[in-house]
Amino acid sequence: METIRLTTAQALVRFLANQYSERDGQEQRLIPGVWGIFGHGNVAGIGQALLQAAVTEEADLPYYLARNEQGMVHASVAYAKMRDRLATFACTASTGPGSTNMITGAALATTNRIPVLLLPSDMFATRAADPVLQQLEDTRGGDVTVNDAFRAVSKYFDRVSRPEQLIPAALAAMRVLTDPVETGAVTLALPQDVQAEAYDWPVAFFRRRVWHVGRPVPEPAAVERAARLLRGARKPLIVAGGGTVYSGAETALRAFAEATGIPVADTHAGKGAVPWDHPYAVGGIGSTGSYAANELARDADVVLGIGTRYSDFTTASHTVFGNPDVTFVNLNVARLDAVKHSAEPLVADARLGIQALAGALSDWEVEPEYRDRTRQLIARTREIEEECFAPDRNTGDLPAQTQILGALNGVLDDRAVVINAAGSMPGDLQQLWRARDPKAYHVEYAYSCMGYEVAAGVGAKMADPSREVVVLVGDGSYLMMAQEIVTMVSEGLKVIIVLVQNHGFASIGALSESLGSQRFGTKYRFRDGDSGQLDGDVLPVDLAANASSLGADVLHATSVDEFRTAMEKAKAAHRTTVVHVETDLYGPNPPGHGWWDVPVSEVSALDSTRTAYDTYAAHKADQRHYL
Repeated sequence: METIRLTTAQALVRFLANQYSERDGQEQRLIPGVWGIFGHGNVAGIGQALLQAAVTEEADLPYYLARNEQGMVHASVAYAKMRDRLATFACTASTGPGSTNMITGAALATTNRIPVLLLPSDMFATRAADPVLQQLEDTRGGDVTVNDAFRAVSKYFDRVSRPEQLIPAALAAMRVLTDPVETGAVTLALPQDVQAEAYDWPVAFFRRRVWHVGRPVPEPAAVERAARLLRGARKPLIVAGGGTVYSGAETALRAFAEATGIPVADTHAGKGAVPWDHPYAVGGIGSTGSYAANELARDADVVLGIGTRYSDFTTASHTVFGNPDVTFVNLNVARLDAVKHSAEPLVADARLGIQALAGALSDWEVEPEYRDRTRQLIARTREIEEECFAPDRNTGDLPAQTQILGALNGVLDDRAVVINAAGSMPGDLQQLWRARDPKAYHVEYAYSCMGYEVAAGVGAKMADPSREVVVLVGDGSYLMMAQEIVTMVSEGLKVIIVLVQNHGFASIGALSESLGSQRFGTKYRFRDGDSGQLDGDVLPVDLAANASSLGADVLHATSVDEFRTAMEKAKAAHRTTVVHVETDLYGPNPPGHGWWDVPVSEVSALDSTRTAYDTYAAHKADQRHYL
């Protein structure tokens, strides 16, 4: 057997450079590059291997420098999301805090079921110098390190304690990354001494490998069972989730809705699968869902879930589907999701499953009255949206966030990508954003991680440089993680960042108020000398100056008209540009059509909390399991 002598890190770099994914005859690099921040745990291992690969051209695996380890994982996830989970990055970090900084990103990837390869450096496998810098000493066992924390948030975890262990570990990692059912964060912990240790590697380990991402075919009997339930429905509703988009099932779904007349609601991950102005698109569903979608959900007798995992926001915490006899049919590549809510499962690729159902229902459609009701509800929903965009929407001197979103809808083209993750904007966006392209709406709302947005802008732009990428971020999330603006600048990426400044946590503030907690601890204020609370004057924080110091161009807007003008300038720019706009902390936000289960204190000395508990108990009465 022919062998070649390399370090473990050199072997891993050479291996990763030769991994490809394929679906529908289209091949692409599975791991097109490596994000990293070097420290003593990886500079002489992975760092040296990446340098050697670049200098000698023995492996094509570019290195990208991040400014925060969590941020580089977010950038990788955003890239993979834009690439329909068929390509992602590897992320290398040093021992201790460098590696544990990636844990939040790992949780986000796994929760969203997006592939990312994490290469945290680990302590010496030989233990020759224990305890080394940044080493955790655990009295329960000598083999425990901080990297064991990755186990709970990874779909696959392995620690490569000897060079030859890399062979099965790397192959297993690729298997999970390319499995639509199992994918998520994949972690290979690499002890720093093992990274630099040499071994005689089989040359065959480095051959070009193509990982075929298949489309599971629906079982005919399962199709017939699902079709039978849909045929018996009088008020069916489709809920399109992220699996619809990752499968590329948009065209099939639109045709199916048109043929059958079944209206299509969407989750955050599924928005854009059917264009917002399609005659059967009824908008987002659930806790922050649209009027049309939630009204239809309350009466629906059969719900066809396609590629959705039914989060609590999708189901409005098990209250939005109000028909006592509602039945679910779930088309999903993962059986875990296909059987939720006691559903009739159709385990298959979303596109193939829709096509199979279309064939089985070719002679069936909903009653004309139901099509008419769908049209009426959509018309009312459009009126609600326009009311949110109206010039007199705001109650104070500053514009409402909804007005800014309305202006943004008007200035961006259909291919522009809007990125968001946390705060009040996801709720506003789910009701108000008018997506016509399945990649135009990029809202991370499985882990809803503050700090995702700016880093995700890097990954999304790298995934498709031809699209305008617009990061929507509030001041709270911006302060969590804005460092990757430097990365945008250094990589020459043109991203527009809309920085909405309202001097506090608008979303949690409003939630706090509704739960009787009086917006406690949700404003960015000086501590008042009399009350002792953080309710003094507004802090003199200049986030625009901060963005400028990180290398971005900055534009200011204080009104909706100024915002439109600034956005046109930002679109014409060739560099990363931040549009800073102040909005009213108190909204108003779009009207609520759903509920979210956040428990309220059952006993309290505060009148506000007692009143909120009565409201909570009334909503709780509508909550149920779907059996």
